[in-house]
Amino acid sequence: MPELIGTIACALALIPAGARWLRVAQREHYLPGSTSRFAWRWWRSGPVAQSMAVSGLAAAGVAFGYPLVSLATVAVVIIGPPFLGLRGRTSPLAFTRRLRLLTAVWLLLQAIVIVIGVLVHRAAPVAALGACAVPLIVDISCAVLSPVERRLVRPYVKAARSRLAQVAPVVVAITGSFGKTSTKQHVAHLVAGSRTVVASPASFNNRAGLARAVNEQLAPGTDVFVAEMGTYKKGEIAELCRWCPPTIAVITAIGPVHLERFKTEDAIVVAKSEITENAHTVVLNVDDLRLRALAEQLAATGTTTVVRCSATDTAADVSVVVADDHLSVYVAGAAIGTGLARPTSVQPGNLACALAVAFALGIPHGVALGRIEGLPPVANRLASAAAPSGVWVIDDTFNSNPKGARAALSELGRLGITGRRVVVTPGMVELGSRQFEENRAFAEAVAGVATDLVIVGETNRAALAAGSSSLHPHHVRTREEAVAWVRTTLGPGDAVLYENDLPDHYR
Repeated sequence: MPELIGTIACALALIPAGARWLRVAQREHYLPGSTSRFAWRWWRSGPVAQSMAVSGLAAAGVAFGYPLVSLATVAVVIIGPPFLGLRGRTSPLAFTRRLRLLTAVWLLLQAIVIVIGVLVHRAAPVAALGACAVPLIVDISCAVLSPVERRLVRPYVKAARSRLAQVAPVVVAITGSFGKTSTKQHVAHLVAGSRTVVASPASFNNRAGLARAVNEQLAPGTDVFVAEMGTYKKGEIAELCRWCPPTIAVITAIGPVHLERFKTEDAIVVAKSEITENAHTVVLNVDDLRLRALAEQLAATGTTTVVRCSATDTAADVSVVVADDHLSVYVAGAAIGTGLARPTSVQPGNLACALAVAFALGIPHGVALGRIEGLPPVANRLASAAAPSGVWVIDDTFNSNPKGARAALSELGRLGITGRRVVVTPGMVELGSRQFEENRAFAEAVAGVATDLVIVGETNRAALAAGSSSLHPHHVRTREEAVAWVRTTLGPGDAVLYENDLPDHYR
């Protein structure tokens, strides 16, 4: 009877554990290994979590002699890790087709673990170990389903390839460590005045998303299709370009974003440069020295037209330079527009790349320049406005990176606010071995511009606190607590920069 009670309890514990860790897998794009990596971070995040983890594993071991002790493991699995909720505050579990399939495979593997326990007459302790291993088994399920998912998406990719052949638009493909979404939207706006243009929606930048964008949005008569292409590993962009081949390819920037996965920035360059392999025209932001080297390499082949863009070098093929909050545009060193109003949140390097694309598509210089003033702000990327309370708010909560974070901080300083200047941030992630130093350096820069720093969560708390000790930073556990602090503390004449926002599977 104790064996049965322990086994049933461990099986029931899989319900909350599954809800917790399947949500993490979904938020991490079902990448095998991601769930276990986050579980490792959470269970070693503090003395309480560590004690719970050791107790749960120890109880599972003791249960080989005393089956009812497995109930202690059940308690740990249900409760912990502390602060990682079941439902999700920022990212609830979405029961998509893919998640339902993943859940079925995961439950099958968990059932196999329990059956093995029954066969060796140790059902309770083996079930307890299985409950402890839920993140690992979720990852195994993701790995098992990865080839299945590729096969399931294949018909949609085939249909997208056919649709592209039928409509025959000029394909503009854009990638980069950051700036690709903004540049994509700038291109679509600049071109829309002269051509029929369709841009892939936000975050539809992988195989399934891009195929869906083509199948659902690419209508007959479309002249230009602007495709954002993202990657987590080498070969992904090359595969996208095989069925969605670009005529014009753009790389906006190279940076330490996703360094945790790629390990080195050189590896990021290799993965991103796959977008250039068969393009007729390649647009590169050569303010990045690695992209400057890539431009020289491509130009030496003589088979590709390379357009060099810059936010600092007016001798580049296309450059956009900011002075006194106005833009000046140069083509091959000659000014074609000066004293242009700078739209909110527009970064000159991104705009230079977008203008280069417009010019490559045959849009006259004057027409493209005339549309700059009407560039719409990009959501959650340096969007700024006055709140009803009179506080000036800069929203830069999406896809933060070291260069972008510094640009946002410059925007805060540029406002000329005489009151309190507050930065609210959880810091930056996926920076690999550079994460602590990059966050510490950003906090130092914050201390030179802001009057207050509000640190959200624990992920980068130590690094941000180390760089901003002179500000005596405030610490809150969640974004909601930070917003409440801002609303009760700031008033007319103050400003706040919300820099980055992490989903709540980050601590």
